[in-house]
Amino acid sequence: MALITCENLAVGYDSKVIAKNINFSVNKGDYVCVIGENGTGKSTLIKTILGIKKQLSGSISFGDGLSKGDIGYLPQQTDAQKDFPAAVKEVVISAFCGKKGVFAFYSKKEKAAAKINMEKMGIGHLANKKYSTLSGGQQQRVLLARALCAADKILMLDEPVTGLDPKAADDMYETIKKLNNEGITIIMISHDTEKSLNFASHVLYIGKNTFFGSTEDYVKIKENKMV
Repeated sequence: MALITCENLAVGYDSKVIAKNINFSVNKGDYVCVIGENGTGKSTLIKTILGIKKQLSGSISFGDGLSKGDIGYLPQQTDAQKDFPAAVKEVVISAFCGKKGVFAFYSKKEKAAAKINMEKMGIGHLANKKYSTLSGGQQQRVLLARALCAADKILMLDEPVTGLDPKAADDMYETIKKLNNEGITIIMISHDTEKSLNFASHVLYIGKNTFFGSTEDYVKIKENKMV
């Protein structure tokens, strides 16, 4: 059964529809790249699936025991977040706060998971560094480690390489692909179509003509100027 299935979905703000007739399903191990022009509803779609925004019509269903709370989410960073005055390890382990209510006491298991994910992202040596002092690429790795603490099945990433220099962006793409190869399902919004399609198994194009299918099929129809 698919992890996520969207049928005839319409998303937007309040009662204003930004994107509609969205149909796609995501299976375990998929790497879905969500693309389209600015303002077509890509980020709104992700937030709707996560339950941050209310769907306007259609349906969203989850399978294989997945719930909204099991999805790791890496949103676009704001300037204020980049200056967050906390240590790296505090940012990463804070992923568990949402499951604890007002009592933020971390278990040995959670501390171990945070350490493992920091090492996986190559930032273990930065655990005690201030998040605000890190480079853009390092900060994204911290946030990715945090997202991994929140989920071990699926990650949703909103423009994860925005603002990074070319080397850091390439490193981030390689890191995300490595996670996918290890069995984590990826749904990633990207404006860098050329590079992101080198890694994706599927494409969701949101625009006047919405498309969902394999990356290979998307490339073919794009060549024929059908999207």
